[in-house]
Amino acid sequence: MTNAGDTSAPETSLRAGVVGLGMIGGGVAVSLARSGRIPTVYDVRPDIAASLDGVPDQVGTIAEVARESDVVFVAVVSADQAREVISGADGIAAGARPGLVVVLLSTVSVGAVRELAALCADSGIELLDAGVTGGNAAAKNGLTVMIGGPDKTVEHVRPVLEDFAKLVVHCGDLGTGMVTKLARNVVTYGTWAVVREGAAIAAAGGVSLDRLLSVLQQTEGGAAPLTMLQVHAAGIKVPQDYLERVEALAQKDLAAAQEFAGGVGIELPITNVVKPQMGDVYHGRLPEPRA
Repeated sequence: MTNAGDTSAPETSLRAGVVGLGMIGGGVAVSLARSGRIPTVYDVRPDIAASLDGVPDQVGTIAEVARESDVVFVAVVSADQAREVISGADGIAAGARPGLVVVLLSTVSVGAVRELAALCADSGIELLDAGVTGGNAAAKNGLTVMIGGPDKTVEHVRPVLEDFAKLVVHCGDLGTGMVTKLARNVVTYGTWAVVREGAAIAAAGGVSLDRLLSVLQQTEGGAAPLTMLQVHAAGIKVPQDYLERVEALAQKDLAAAQEFAGGVGIELPITNVVKPQMGDVYHGRLPEPRA
């Protein structure tokens, strides 16, 4: 295994592993395979790898992923799941040798990042936090990766990151990748809520959503709301199960942003207003904009 501090090794020598083969992790695995860096993979669903182009059958345990990898990407939903992946029986720590780098792709609180990093350090493992966006394009080398951690370690794993990302942004020390993701999510979720209100106002005043869309397309500040407004204008019905999943992610991510803000002594009045409203935003309990 290559040591994390050794940046002299050729790019192709780094072996990659992926734990969690959902939309993000599965897409990362596909992109890695397409790039020629065939990953060792594991998911709680034993047959899921068979549906991923170029990805080999999964191994028997997470510990085996760690034994066969120099860099392991953890793409689970929650901090509790990440904790179990790292320190549970047959987890990463059970199979890792010193020098392994774990890259956390899950969106969790900054406090959880530091806790998970400490768990890894106890086993001679280094953890980097990597917020990602563009999940739908993960299988097409389409992710933007916001990563936090020491310069040397980030540069060591960058070749693997670039095998699946369209852009890698090193945001600073440990935790800053997650801070950047949380900041981005506050903008995103807040925009969705505001678009819903703006569209409802336009519709109530007899203005078609197509006309509002045309105005926003030609004015500063209009780019961010366009996707949500296009959904409304086209009358697209989003599946209920998707809305439920996205609302749960919004609640988790905005709670993490609130926790971080509270820890550093800043106020988030808009986020504090928006978070309780996300269920209404997703499930149509706010005024329904009509073209």
